[in-house]
Amino acid sequence: MSDTAESFHGHAHHAAPVPEGVTVRHDWSLAEVKALYQLPLLDLVHKAQTVHRQVFVENKVQLCSLLSIKTGGCPEDCAYCPQAARYKTGVKAEKLMAVPEVLAAASQARAAGATRFCMGAAWREVKDGPQFDSVLEMVKGVRALGMEACATLGMLTDSQAKRLREAGLSAYNHNLDTSPEHYGDIISTRTYDDRLKTLNRVRDAGISVCCGGIIGMGESVDDRCNLLRTLANQEVHPESVPINALVAVEGTPLSDQQRVETVDMVRTIATARLLMPQSMVRLSAGRMQMNEEAQLLCMMAGANSLFFGEKLLTTGNPEYTQDMALLEKAGIRPLEPRQDR
Repeated sequence: MSDTAESFHGHAHHAAPVPEGVTVRHDWSLAEVKALYQLPLLDLVHKAQTVHRQVFVENKVQLCSLLSIKTGGCPEDCAYCPQAARYKTGVKAEKLMAVPEVLAAASQARAAGATRFCMGAAWREVKDGPQFDSVLEMVKGVRALGMEACATLGMLTDSQAKRLREAGLSAYNHNLDTSPEHYGDIISTRTYDDRLKTLNRVRDAGISVCCGGIIGMGESVDDRCNLLRTLANQEVHPESVPINALVAVEGTPLSDQQRVETVDMVRTIATARLLMPQSMVRLSAGRMQMNEEAQLLCMMAGANSLFFGEKLLTTGNPEYTQDMALLEKAGIRPLEPRQDR
């Protein structure tokens, strides 16, 4: 094994090295992706676990904490989102949190074992001014704690992406949500191309890309596979791929959607692992509806990152003590916070 492989810790500013025998592609067809997704489940999980162990030799799980630094009042119409101002979901619009308050939460998350701190603001797009300046201070503060700093703030300009990079932002989250074909049924206030342009600006600024999607929004298997294909056929794979199961919130247009079955979640994660072997695949929203065995099966399928804490933006998430007890029972070790920054 090379020194590079031995020193890899799965943090945002590195891509996992590719060992001999693992191929990284950017030219997948829908038929190929669908053929993987529809393999017998245990065969699919075995393939994904084999690749996962080849790339992520230490087989540790990264713990991430996500804080909503500006909740509610968003002008967009994303059909899944309780933070959209137009839906009556009980989520109240709040002001941007103060920098010291955010950094106190980050410090607490680090003490609990998080190596990545994500900050989410319910904005359609970033506006220059005092609020954006405050976010830059938050980023600097999180990095000073020795953690990865990730943000999701909506659409960015080139200059904003550059300023975030200069502040030390490790990663920017901007999900594609679903396939290009299904996207119009979910969102009308922002185009798919808008999302791709933001991803390009993030990449061009030298920031790691965090980009995934949501399953359970009434999409077909083709839609699910086309989302994964779109992610995997980017010139550079996203270093971080969050896979979310829809949390149906009363008051949103998708409130009546059935809960995602575990098998569908596992298939999506395993296929993502095979298409993007170097990426951190993150088991994200929807974990509260999954029992321990389902979560462990997702980790077997290639998920190597968990969001922990009471809330994932505005929806419930398993409590910290439950997560730690699960990892301990399974003998899974979390990634340690970096000491070099």
